[in-house]
Amino acid sequence: MRACSAHEWLSRIRALDLPPKVKILNVCGGHERSISAAGLRAALPPAIELIPGPGCPVCICPEEDVYDAMQLALRERVTVLAFGDMLRVPVNVPKREPRSLEQAKAAGADIRPIASPVEAVRIAESEPGRPIVFFAAGFETTTAPVAAMLAEGVPDNLFVLLSGRLTWPAVALLLDSGNPGFDALVAPGHVATVMGPEQWEFVPERHAMPAAIAGFRPDTLLAATYSVLRQFLDGRPRLENCYPEVVRPGGNMRARDMLSKVMNVVDANWRGIGVIPNSGFVLAEGYAAHDARLALPSYRNEARKRMGEMPPGCDCARVVLGKLYPDQCRLYGLACTPRTPIGPCMVSDEGACRIWWASGKRNNERAARGHETTV
Repeated sequence: MRACSAHEWLSRIRALDLPPKVKILNVCGGHERSISAAGLRAALPPAIELIPGPGCPVCICPEEDVYDAMQLALRERVTVLAFGDMLRVPVNVPKREPRSLEQAKAAGADIRPIASPVEAVRIAESEPGRPIVFFAAGFETTTAPVAAMLAEGVPDNLFVLLSGRLTWPAVALLLDSGNPGFDALVAPGHVATVMGPEQWEFVPERHAMPAAIAGFRPDTLLAATYSVLRQFLDGRPRLENCYPEVVRPGGNMRARDMLSKVMNVVDANWRGIGVIPNSGFVLAEGYAAHDARLALPSYRNEARKRMGEMPPGCDCARVVLGKLYPDQCRLYGLACTPRTPIGPCMVSDEGACRIWWASGKRNNERAARGHETTV
């Protein structure tokens, strides 16, 4: 596909003979942030609906994992490290108890935000007499550096509480349902950079749905939008790489080798959604000495595995699955705001609710209309 400016792609899209409605799911939270920041929804023809999808790792991190990290920090003499967004994710507990890592920290637990695995190693090296637990939640792009960290060797006192997920199985879940709620897919460029574009070929091959891989700039997002629209109109679905300067066949082989060496893929729970087959990472047997779940007391139990449940009234799960727009959640802009987040989608910078709020969309559409509307 020839490189064009964002303005040229918009002109091409506007020239298409579109049907009354075409719904395009963008998987990546970073895509949603770029779409909202650039005002692409307002610039595109009204027939095109861009639907935010499941690309927020903080949003789908299971409650039992967050709770486990909190309890380790509160009850054991350990330091818990986590990426910054994770600190404010709420869990379902009685009001008298801390309901997030941030509140557990305020209650006296040693919990510290970090930005990379390198910081985790440095902290463990500087405090050799104290167990350091790295609560590592994220998709492939975040999990690969964790795998590399372990493969290169870490201090004996560093343990990983892993909550890594693969991106594509959530999309497969929607497509296999028979009622995905969208007509085309824009796949995440940075995940494809690591895992290879081939990971997304199942979309056109198994489901006859147009698909394109995009980066974060408006021009590449619009190129991918144009691609899937042309595929849709021509009735010739395929996978097109609209981010070729970064995404190459086969992906990053070193990163994939690290993931394969250090981790295994298993069925895994997604918060508010349930167990998705072959969607989670766990540490391989050779790294069991650094697995926090094996080396330290566990506070996980079946009662905390609340399949399909978010906090009362919260519709984050339906937002993550592209079934509701953020402002159609019952709590959006009312009880749930960035200052007082009820659900994880209002916490993370990659959560659709937080992104929409930051872009200036503050009204609750459901409350304004007096009834529920769906994507």
